[in-house]
Amino acid sequence: MDTLDQLTRISADMAVEIDSEPSVSAALAQFAPPDCVPGRSLTISDLPVQHACLPGGRTIPVLKTVLTSVCERNCNYCCFRSGRDTERFTFKPDELAKVVVQLHQQGVIRGTFLSSGVAGGGIRTQDRLIDTAEILRTKMGYRGYIHLKIMPGAERAQVERAMQLADRVSINLEGPNTRRLALLAPMKVFMEELLAPMRWVEEIRQTQPPHLGWNGRWPSTTTQFVVGAVGENDLELLQTTAYLTRNLHLARGYFSGFRPVDRTPFEERAPVNQVRVNRLYQASFLLRDYEFELEEMPFVGSGDLPLEVDPKLGWARQNLGEAPVEVNRANRRELLHIPGFGPKAVRSILEYRRRHPLHNIEDLKALGIQVNRAVPFILINGRRPAMQMALW
Repeated sequence: MDTLDQLTRISADMAVEIDSEPSVSAALAQFAPPDCVPGRSLTISDLPVQHACLPGGRTIPVLKTVLTSVCERNCNYCCFRSGRDTERFTFKPDELAKVVVQLHQQGVIRGTFLSSGVAGGGIRTQDRLIDTAEILRTKMGYRGYIHLKIMPGAERAQVERAMQLADRVSINLEGPNTRRLALLAPMKVFMEELLAPMRWVEEIRQTQPPHLGWNGRWPSTTTQFVVGAVGENDLELLQTTAYLTRNLHLARGYFSGFRPVDRTPFEERAPVNQVRVNRLYQASFLLRDYEFELEEMPFVGSGDLPLEVDPKLGWARQNLGEAPVEVNRANRRELLHIPGFGPKAVRSILEYRRRHPLHNIEDLKALGIQVNRAVPFILINGRRPAMQMALW
């Protein structure tokens, strides 16, 4: 069986694995960066190829694979857990590097996402991932996109070397805190194995010149949470996301809705409601791009976000229904809190206001702004716009 055949066989198992970029409904596009809705995936010749979002909204086809599906960890939800009876495959670094270059030259992919099961310890596994990236960069002259996974237990020097080779690195927290991680992945240690490497990434970015990184800049960072498997609420997930975004400059948190995998301890548990995953993405974009604070999220008594309304609209109904915002006087943060106003729209409004005031709803439309969601929550020159839309 050649390497491409093995990749195809692995992809069959990865199809039931927790997705790193789950699909989202059209509602998510209200807050997602333009042309960058996570999880728009495709399969080419049965290979695990997905579209990854790059800074600026571009997407590229990326081969998502693992060096080995052998894993000594026993994560309760995972198709590759140590105790699960399933076919296993292992690639040599040079084998996988050769396939990446081959697919890249054929135009099938423009990048690769390299992860692995933990086999022989996190340090040894990280060495093999780094070996693969080094072969690609130094021996094969590959200059395409690389997203490199940091293994639990990796050493700081390995993290630094990974950052010199990759466009993006990621460390999956899986749970939002120590207690939830223990239920998901009993052998993993939240602070020492997972959070510490994320802090090292930021320390390296802050203390070392960017020209030491790949292509003259340090890579961005992401993480992933498993949603709905062990009773965590949205407040827990967003508390950790807010901390990582503010303090460690996390580029994005991925929220992977739990789906049961047969022959695992969680095989009888119910899958998560995908609407909940959508709400978490919307809230995370508000925290990252819209200057919202965690305390402004419209949590209900359980600590979850309401499912029936997106969090930005929920906040506006609570706070702006009787106190609409004067568009001609509001600052950037106030404008970003208005439903229907995104960063691009707010920038257009502020630039327009430097020359002359807005007079009516038509001025907003002329700026290319979709006003329907905003109308119930704004004033223009002290008056509600004539185009009044229903709140419910």
